[in-house]
Amino acid sequence: MPKPDPVAALMSDAEALATPFLQTLVRLLRAQDSFGAWERKSDGELLADYVLTKDQRRAIPIIGDPDPDILWRIEQFYAAVGLAIEQDTGHVASPMMKMHHEGFGRIILTAGRLVVISKHLRDVHRFGFDSLAALGAAGAELVSSGAELIRRFPEVVEA
Repeated sequence: MPKPDPVAALMSDAEALATPFLQTLVRLLRAQDSFGAWERKSDGELLADYVLTKDQRRAIPIIGDPDPDILWRIEQFYAAVGLAIEQDTGHVASPMMKMHHEGFGRIILTAGRLVVISKHLRDVHRFGFDSLAALGAAGAELVSSGAELIRRFPEVVEA
């Protein structure tokens, strides 16, 4: 889980929802709604499952198997990171996730031959962020670091 961002702590949910990363995540989630079940949900309601307070996280057992909804949310989060990297750099950043049924694994995002994000995941049944602002800040940080790598090694991306 990422460290708390002091700037994110000062940001309201409305301000967080206006950030580019959260807008990308919302667009991606809405695109997955082929039957229109989420049409009437606000963006905040759509992202509510990504918010998990410390008390809620404490209530979840340390050892547990992630359900398919949690795995789907993780996939969508990193797909949004990849999409935002593509919007920023013009290069597709594709996520690949390998997850053990007990809730640990790895996710990478590649652009061409370059690995732009490599992250080990554990306790994914407890995946969540303290607030929408923290969710947006974590996504924006991953996008920034991935885009910076693409700019630093364009020859590897285009190889």
